[in-house]
Amino acid sequence: MDDSDQNEIARLKREVERLQRLLDRRTPVPVQPNTTSLVDNSDFVTDLARFAEGLITEKAVRKKYGFDEATWSQLAEDEKLVEKIEATKTARIRGGISARERAQELFATAPTTLGTILNNEGMPARSRIEASKEIRQIAVGGPDTTPAAERFSIVINLGADEVIRFNKPITPGVDDDGNIIDSTLLPMIAAKNREGNDGGEPI
Repeated sequence: MDDSDQNEIARLKREVERLQRLLDRRTPVPVQPNTTSLVDNSDFVTDLARFAEGLITEKAVRKKYGFDEATWSQLAEDEKLVEKIEATKTARIRGGISARERAQELFATAPTTLGTILNNEGMPARSRIEASKEIRQIAVGGPDTTPAAERFSIVINLGADEVIRFNKPITPGVDDDGNIIDSTLLPMIAAKNREGNDGGEPI
């Protein structure tokens, strides 16, 4: 590499450093939100409706979408966006969505409250026992855990180590293989069952 090449490299380095200094000094231009696209963004509108309901904080929304103070203030000036948020909020209230989400947040604090009762030796024994039952129920899946389906079990011993077993769920409208029975066939099946019982013959 001769002197001319080294001089060119040095010049390029100085130019890069100069441009970098200019970029560092440049004042960033705030990005204005595209309110037109935000109006059509159902997730964003729902988040702001939840904010209006007190379910999430302003800090959480601003962090999620990267809004600064100026941008956040500007959103409130978009009448179309505000109308969309109010309509979404009304629909959530009427549909019970808002109440369910609020109840879920409150329910999340239930284990702490129940734990306080359980560990408080000054509480009546009955209250502490009830608290322990509730905590156990929450621990295994919550109060809305679907109970196990009822089943019928038949064991036929034919001797010589030959055993036939039937273990099926008792589910109305479903056959032994779990297939849904056409509702139009149910009266015919019921009638056939009655005929079989009266005549003593199997179905």
